[in-house]
Amino acid sequence: MVLYGVAALAVCMLMGTLAGEYLGEALGVDANVGGVGFAMIMLVFATHWLRQKGKFPEASEQGVLFWSAMYIPIVIAMASTQNVYKAVTGGPMALLAGLLALVAGFALVPAIARIGGRGEPLPPLTEAAAEADTEAGTATEKQGA
Repeated sequence: MVLYGVAALAVCMLMGTLAGEYLGEALGVDANVGGVGFAMIMLVFATHWLRQKGKFPEASEQGVLFWSAMYIPIVIAMASTQNVYKAVTGGPMALLAGLLALVAGFALVPAIARIGGRGEPLPPLTEAAAEADTEAGTATEKQGA
C-alpha cells in the first residue's frame, strides 16, 4: 500500500514537470517554470480527493509522507541555491527585488500574527505528560503563594 502513495507522488511529479515545461515553452523561456509547485498542488488535490472517496488508506498516505519528507527539502535547497546564483549574476535589480521581498516578509509577520485569537493549548499526548503538567502547575502555585 505504501507503493500506491509513492505512485501518486510520481504521477503528480511527472504531470507537474510536463506542465512546467509547457508553461516555460509558452512563455519563451528555456526552463521548467513552476513544475515542482504544480506537482505539489496536484498531489494535495489528488490525495484530498482520494481521501474523500475512501480510496487512499493510511498506508498509502505514509508513502506520500515518506517521500515528501525527503523530497521537498532537497528541491527547496536546490532551487534556493539556483535562485541566489541567478540573483548575484543577474545584477542589482534582482538583488533589490529579493531584498524587498525579504523586508516585506518580515514586516508582515506582526500583521499575520494578529489574525485570529489566542487558542487553547493542546491536550497532552499521554497520561504521564498530563500528570507531569498537573504536578508542575501545583508546584508553580505553591511557589507563587
